[in-house]
Amino acid sequence: MPAKPVMSKVNIIHLRLEGLALFVLSIISFRLTPYGLGWYFGLLLLPDLSMLGYLFGPKAGAWCYNIAHQQGIWLMAALAGYYAGMPLLLAAGIIFTGHSAMDRAFGYGLKTEEGFAYTHMGMLNRKNKVEKPA
Repeated sequence: MPAKPVMSKVNIIHLRLEGLALFVLSIISFRLTPYGLGWYFGLLLLPDLSMLGYLFGPKAGAWCYNIAHQQGIWLMAALAGYYAGMPLLLAAGIIFTGHSAMDRAFGYGLKTEEGFAYTHMGMLNRKNKVEKPA
């Protein structure tokens, strides 16, 4: 039986609000790229292709999903793209960061090796809502 998350309800709410703020900031930041917002919204779900890792089991799935949803990696990619004058890298970094932030706002967290429903923010129930810790 997987361990319950150690986060309190207040911490989960904080992470969700933080995710919402970062998602809005990513939309605003996309104006730094030469691409229109249509590209942003059209590619916003691209990071979820990382779920294909679950075809190889829960450990591989969690690893693939978590790499695609690590905000720090994609923020660094966006910064590198900005300072190196590489608009495609900047756009990719902003889109992946925005997607991850949107997931956090909806209550989806990084996955554990126990399965897709087990996240650092709690366990997802069958209605795709995060169950609050006791």
